[in-house]
Amino acid sequence: MENRKIVIVGDGAVGSTIAYTLLLQDYVNEISIIDINKDKAEGDVLDMVHGLSFVSPKKVTAGTYDDVKNAHIIVITAGVNQKEGETRLDLLKRNIKVFNSIIDNIKPNLMPDAVVLVVTNPVDLLTLHTYKRLGISSNRVIGTGTVLDTSRLKFLISKEAGVDPRNVHALVIGEHGDSEVSAFSVSTIAGLPVEKYFEDKGEEFYEELHEKVRNAAYEIIKKKGATYYAIGLSTAKIIETIMNNQKSILTVSTYMQNEFNGMVNDVYLSLPAVVGSKGVERILHLEYSYSEVLKLIESSKKLLETLSSCTECNKA
Repeated sequence: MENRKIVIVGDGAVGSTIAYTLLLQDYVNEISIIDINKDKAEGDVLDMVHGLSFVSPKKVTAGTYDDVKNAHIIVITAGVNQKEGETRLDLLKRNIKVFNSIIDNIKPNLMPDAVVLVVTNPVDLLTLHTYKRLGISSNRVIGTGTVLDTSRLKFLISKEAGVDPRNVHALVIGEHGDSEVSAFSVSTIAGLPVEKYFEDKGEEFYEELHEKVRNAAYEIIKKKGATYYAIGLSTAKIIETIMNNQKSILTVSTYMQNEFNGMVNDVYLSLPAVVGSKGVERILHLEYSYSEVLKLIESSKKLLETLSSCTECNKA
């Protein structure tokens, strides 16, 4: 892919961490940062370009929406921060107005094959809103979804098993939030089912792991005010997959149409999907347990209920 330009909209803790993470990589050759606070964006750019002699050659600028015209991926991280004790869904109404302005500025400048990647929470509902307001193919509008939650679950399982996290293949599906589902029935350690590896463990063990994953962000926010390092790495992985057309399987937030016998429809949530240069290419359907499928359906219902009660969300 000749075009390796990334535009990041939003230069808060998450946006700047993503920019710095991409600075260290060689699969990107241009990074443009857009923020309402121009001085902050320019300051971060100056801080990064002073280290360009230590990384692969690239251009880093504080840009404008004109930069979208020749960018392959537009990453949206702008929005208000999640407060301590506030759920991701509580954020929705506060972030919709911010997104409307961003989307309307992006839309006329998008290249035909550009991919829009939403990071801001609540990511599933904001990705759905972005897709409907942009009016482009759903495969080109994706959210970070449960890529980070999946990584958190892999880490916790690896810690309990005493193995490298890269040898753990686990999935968190559904909403990136309180109703997410840890899919232990399809999780493995080097091909061995997790439930076989931990055959001496009871239901309480798995519930504890799930609770740690689900509450991870709340714990970090309580201790340091925000999460940004791991989501920066998660976003960079998604970008690498798209830029290099890797066909990696990631639990990105994806548009669902009549999935699970029509029980999950017209909503964005996370399932394992093949991701390439054009965004999501295929959703994979695994042999989840019956209870996990029920929880996934319930997760989609909660998202739709929140959406239906949000007047601002229905003004695409």
